[in-house]
Amino acid sequence: MMRLISKAGTAVSLALAGWLSMACAQAKDAAPAVQVETLSKTSTAWDGEAYQAYPTGTPEVTVLKITIPAHSELPWHTHPMENTGYILSGELTLEKKDNGQKMVFKPGQVVNETIGEVHRGLTGDEPVVLIVFYAGQKGMPLSEKPLP
Repeated sequence: MMRLISKAGTAVSLALAGWLSMACAQAKDAAPAVQVETLSKTSTAWDGEAYQAYPTGTPEVTVLKITIPAHSELPWHTHPMENTGYILSGELTLEKKDNGQKMVFKPGQVVNETIGEVHRGLTGDEPVVLIVFYAGQKGMPLSEKPLP
């Protein structure tokens, strides 16, 4: 009887060990799951102004990697289209000309730009690197100098 119990215990142990090694092999061979993280989903710019409509005409999407040196003041400018930036490094301060409103963006944050509002960017002690996605129309400038 003891021999029968011992053989049964050995069989169960071997089966369990086989099952565990198969499960580990499958987990090891399984591809990692795709992860999706929404970085921004908005209908307003960073200053709270609502976006109105996309430009008409033939669509053109532009993606730029922009590096702005430390201690820079970009010139005052506007954007005629929706654009969104993702800060990779450095700190970018955006400032509106009409009311002086400012907002600081740090690495990992999203900048939903204003449309038609005169503003500029300022950097601190280190360069700013960001990726910017522009959703415009063919031939449309990405930024413009403000009217006097």
